[in-house]
Amino acid sequence: MAVIDLTELPTVLPRNAPVVGLDLGDKTIGVAVSDTTLRIASPMETIRRTKFSVDVERLFELMDSRGAVGVVIGLPVNMDGTEGPRCQSSRAFARNLLRLKDMPVAFWDERMSSMAINRMLIDEADVSRARRAELVDKAAAAWILQGALDRLQNR
Repeated sequence: MAVIDLTELPTVLPRNAPVVGLDLGDKTIGVAVSDTTLRIASPMETIRRTKFSVDVERLFELMDSRGAVGVVIGLPVNMDGTEGPRCQSSRAFARNLLRLKDMPVAFWDERMSSMAINRMLIDEADVSRARRAELVDKAAAAWILQGALDRLQNR
């Protein structure tokens, strides 16, 4: 399978199969998972990046543990809508992922996801700086995945 348009995702997934959402950072990968109805995203884990093969092995373990069969990757589009080096890196990650496992992969515009999560954790949850560092990546992955799931529900 190849990278697909997000709206195609439900048509290529097995029935009642969750997907994971990824927030790809330079040092971490935030991972979230959907429920089987593709309506609710939940933060799952933050993978500390080391080597691609090691990182992806952990990602596949997480996917297998939840029966997830697809991936939504946050695409860090610039505020003006253009794609820069971070988007290229995300697209390269998807290509390399697909070389290892045949599954549907889609992208979702992640503009301002980390900023929104940080604001929520500071303003609404009053979370300390140290605790925010632990939570922000997997929470951003859930934000990204929830945005994609909401789009699928409203198509």
